[in-house]
Amino acid sequence: MLPTQSSVIDVREIAPRERHAFIFGRFDELLPGEALQLVNDHDPQPLRHQFEARSAGEFKWAYLQQGPDLWRVLISKSEPTAASQDSCCSGGACGG
Repeated sequence: MLPTQSSVIDVREIAPRERHAFIFGRFDELLPGEALQLVNDHDPQPLRHQFEARSAGEFKWAYLQQGPDLWRVLISKSEPTAASQDSCCSGGACGG
């Protein structure tokens, strides 16, 4: 299923120290099924690793273009899984 909405973030226009925080902030605002498209001048693998550590199972990563001078990546917010919805910890009730 394709994302219902995609906004484009040209990472090249953001100060390097602000990029990841900005992208995560925009990702957190997405509804399930929506997406961000990143445009960058290099492969954003370090960002992907951060997404895997921070938001495992909550996103999909798809390359739309892979260099050599321009990369485009579609980062989609996944629908919540039944396991994450039914967990006693999903609302912080068990402190875990």
